[in-house]
Amino acid sequence: MRSFRFELASRYAATMAAGITLLAGLGYFALRDALDRQINASLLNVASIQAASVTDDPSGEMQFHEWALTPEEAFSLKDLTRYAQIWNETGASLVRSQYLTRDLPLDTAALRTSAEGEFAWAEAPFGDGSIRSIYYPLGRMGPSHSRHIIQVAAPLTARNDTLRSALLFLAGLVLLVSAGSMLGSWWLAGRAVQAVHDITEQAEGIGATTLGERISAHADTHEFRRLVQVLNIMLDRIDAAFETQKRFTADASHELRSPLTALRGELELARRRDRSPEEYRRVLDSALEETERISQLAEDLLTLARSDAGVMRPRLQEVDLGTRVRETVNRLETRAKDRSQRVRVNAVGDTTALLDPDLIDRLIWNLVDNAIKFTSPGGSIEIEVSSSDGECVLEVADTGPGIRKEELPTIFDRFAQADASHASVEGTGLGLAIARAITTAHGGRVSAHNRSTGGALFRVRLPRAGETVETQ
Repeated sequence: MRSFRFELASRYAATMAAGITLLAGLGYFALRDALDRQINASLLNVASIQAASVTDDPSGEMQFHEWALTPEEAFSLKDLTRYAQIWNETGASLVRSQYLTRDLPLDTAALRTSAEGEFAWAEAPFGDGSIRSIYYPLGRMGPSHSRHIIQVAAPLTARNDTLRSALLFLAGLVLLVSAGSMLGSWWLAGRAVQAVHDITEQAEGIGATTLGERISAHADTHEFRRLVQVLNIMLDRIDAAFETQKRFTADASHELRSPLTALRGELELARRRDRSPEEYRRVLDSALEETERISQLAEDLLTLARSDAGVMRPRLQEVDLGTRVRETVNRLETRAKDRSQRVRVNAVGDTTALLDPDLIDRLIWNLVDNAIKFTSPGGSIEIEVSSSDGECVLEVADTGPGIRKEELPTIFDRFAQADASHASVEGTGLGLAIARAITTAHGGRVSAHNRSTGGALFRVRLPRAGETVETQ
């Protein structure tokens, strides 16, 4: 795995190295150009002076006017030495300065250019080093010297030594700056990622038993404030989900324990002595009733588990919601009649939509069954189906006691019935939670209200276009 700290430091150091290398290169070439300009100016001045001096004799004889230097003086002025030699246009040597023991290296191309009346420059090795020469046409001094060219040369030893020293200095500067940039950026990157390490360490310290803790490291730093906030929000959600799961597990265990205890008690009581067929039939009927209750609870738990896992995906088809409501109410009619309750269904307008018939039937069943349970004998239940703004609206209203204000925010929670004032009402306490899960899976909304005339009202809004979401 790559190290962010190393990558950040190396990229910064590489950028600095590239920048200082570019500057060093520009500085080196600028220095070389300046030295070359200085040498060229010096050569041009010397050539002009020598051209004037060697052509001032009326007889036309050419000779250099040079100082007589002692060997010591000549050695001390060697870096300032300028060599001079006169050639004709064919390249024959005519005159050379007194300190030249052999001819200067001749550049024939530069000689031809100078013979045409132009200045020419050339570099060539000479002795232990190299020289730079100017070819100056003496024809500028008069027509009698039109075939003569003076070559003035300067040794480049001092210039090359200066450039070599500058190159070593600049290379050392590049290495020093690069190493310093790497160390500085490594330290700076360490300071930058230290905040991430601190946040990570605090996050790693939060486990199942410490979900209530939150990350506080660098929460007041502008660059990391948002990260800490997002992590703490995520921890809040995990904590809430964990607590919900704990309550759900505890409530499920409690709900399963009651029918299992009753079933076991009935069976143990039946085994204590021989009983009549009627008594055995009563025990079996009671056991069957408890078994059905356990089966219903297990099915409800499985439905909610599928919703939590995000695998409750409705199989959509065109459904008339009003027709599904009437069919479901017909199946519950006997239960309502046993409680002397009146159920009225009113479907208004076009109530067709893309829905999952099986899930919608269960949604309707849970809402209507809930209304029957909580409505007193002799009461009434009103169901209305309508369409509005691209939605199908299902409303189930009853004349029961309504919902306590403190229960409204949690009425759709699992096992919410355990905290209700009507604890004597039979049920698993999962019906409304399943109704919400089915509604959410269809991309709809469900809400609970108290009617002004008394009783509860549950309203479901379902998109007619068949929008679905994965439940989580």
